[in-house]
Amino acid sequence: MSLEDRAKAVAKNIEGKVQEAVGEVTGNPNDKAEGQAKQAESQVRHTAENLKDEVKKALD
Repeated sequence: MSLEDRAKAVAKNIEGKVQEAVGEVTGNPNDKAEGQAKQAESQVRHTAENLKDEVKKALD
Protein backbone atom coordinates (compact mmCIF):
# COMPACT_ATOMS: atom_id res chain seq x y z
CA MET A 1 0.00 0.00 0.00
CA SER A 2 1.47 3.31 -0.93
CA LEU A 3 1.98 5.80 1.83
CA GLU A 4 -0.32 8.25 0.07
CA ASP A 5 -3.15 5.71 -0.19
CA ARG A 6 -2.70 4.71 3.44
CA ALA A 7 -2.85 8.38 4.52
CA LYS A 8 -6.03 8.92 2.51
CA ALA A 9 -7.68 5.88 4.09
CA VAL A 10 -6.67 6.97 7.59
CA ALA A 11 -7.95 10.49 6.92
CA LYS A 12 -11.27 9.10 5.66
CA ASN A 13 -11.55 6.94 8.79
CA ILE A 14 -10.89 9.91 11.09
CA GLU A 15 -13.35 12.05 9.14
CA GLY A 16 -15.97 9.31 9.54
CA LYS A 17 -15.36 8.95 13.27
CA VAL A 18 -15.71 12.70 13.78
CA GLN A 19 -18.87 12.86 11.70
CA GLU A 20 -20.35 9.88 13.54
CA ALA A 21 -19.56 11.53 16.90
CA VAL A 22 -21.14 14.79 15.78
CA GLY A 23 -24.24 12.90 14.70
CA GLU A 24 -24.36 11.16 18.06
CA VAL A 25 -24.03 14.42 20.00
CA THR A 26 -26.51 16.36 17.88
CA GLY A 27 -28.92 13.47 17.54
CA ASN A 28 -28.68 13.62 13.76
CA PRO A 29 -28.98 10.06 12.43
CA ASN A 30 -27.94 11.13 8.91
CA ASP A 31 -24.58 12.45 10.13
CA LYS A 32 -24.07 9.33 12.20
CA ALA A 33 -24.85 7.06 9.24
CA GLU A 34 -22.62 9.05 6.87
CA GLY A 35 -19.79 8.84 9.39
CA GLN A 36 -20.18 5.09 9.64
CA ALA A 37 -20.23 4.83 5.84
CA LYS A 38 -16.97 6.77 5.60
CA GLN A 39 -15.40 4.43 8.12
CA ALA A 40 -16.57 1.43 6.10
CA GLU A 41 -15.13 2.99 2.93
CA SER A 42 -11.83 3.44 4.72
CA GLN A 43 -11.81 -0.21 5.73
CA VAL A 44 -12.51 -1.29 2.15
CA ARG A 45 -9.62 0.87 0.92
CA HIS A 46 -7.28 -0.67 3.48
CA THR A 47 -8.37 -4.18 2.57
CA ALA A 48 -7.97 -3.56 -1.16
CA GLU A 49 -4.51 -2.09 -0.74
CA ASN A 50 -3.44 -4.90 1.59
CA LEU A 51 -4.64 -7.41 -0.99
CA LYS A 52 -2.62 -5.64 -3.69
CA ASP A 53 0.44 -5.84 -1.44
CA GLU A 54 -0.05 -9.57 -0.89
CA VAL A 55 -0.46 -10.25 -4.60
CA LYS A 56 2.65 -8.22 -5.34
CA LYS A 57 4.63 -10.16 -2.72
CA ALA A 58 3.40 -13.47 -4.11
CA LEU A 59 4.47 -12.50 -7.63
CA ASP A 60 7.92 -11.35 -6.55
